[in-house]
Amino acid sequence: MERLVSARLPASGLLWMGGAAFFFSLMTLFIKLTGQRLPSQQIVLVRSAATLVYSYLAARWAGVSPWGRRRRLLVVRGLFGFGAMICFYLALTKLPLADATAIFFSNPVLAALFAAAFLGEQLGVREVGAALLSFGGICLIAQPTVLFGSGGGNLNLIYVGVTVLGAIFAAAGYATVRALRTSEHPTVVVFYLPLVATIGSLPTIELVDMPWPTPYEWLLLIGGVAVTGQIALVLLTEGLSRARTGRAMPVTYLQIVFAAVWGALFFGEVPDLLTVVGALMVVGGTLVVAGD
Repeated sequence: MERLVSARLPASGLLWMGGAAFFFSLMTLFIKLTGQRLPSQQIVLVRSAATLVYSYLAARWAGVSPWGRRRRLLVVRGLFGFGAMICFYLALTKLPLADATAIFFSNPVLAALFAAAFLGEQLGVREVGAALLSFGGICLIAQPTVLFGSGGGNLNLIYVGVTVLGAIFAAAGYATVRALRTSEHPTVVVFYLPLVATIGSLPTIELVDMPWPTPYEWLLLIGGVAVTGQIALVLLTEGLSRARTGRAMPVTYLQIVFAAVWGALFFGEVPDLLTVVGALMVVGGTLVVAGD
């Protein structure tokens, strides 16, 4: 019986990660829509402030103190997450969605490497192969100009660098979540990200021109970005606490598959053959990991 339960825990973790990928894809869609007029720093601030309230209430509802035990490491996790948000949100407003997402999603591979280097987690051939297969699929879906040449459009190298930096921050944040899994409740880990991000975003009020959102933009910010981001963050944290990083992170590549669906439904973007092949590679990589 114990062996059966232990076998099911990683699989359940992968299901949580799949749910996180779905809601993160929705959040990305809302960010892109909102960022057509509002600066990315304003989106980060509003999303962080709203999810801070959600996170505090979730921790209280779970019957735990939101402040946690290992507060220094929790703050570090918040800083990594804040850095990833700043970089990725900026990239979404400055780069084509497919390009920004493809570059940012190098973070699962980095997360597995961080976990192996600093947490002592095993990194097998299966995980590495699945990650590479999925990342190859992502490149086919996104078709970034850095790989496909001028046919994909010209990218601003500064924002490409910002996106890569965001991927590094995200990978470090995911590895930190794994380090906290034995001492902190998932709602506590979630709480520290909007806490640090809200405090860190406050100085931008004086540095960036922030127009007052329209009612439609408020709906996108609160009902869209904040709510879907909060749900995704809870699912991600729970998933990472149930499965090893090297196995769990490739599942987040499913976000790209969902993004292709949103593009077809909302923007009339019909996937081409390369996109279909890439989606199959992403799903294949996920199944390889889940089948361990």
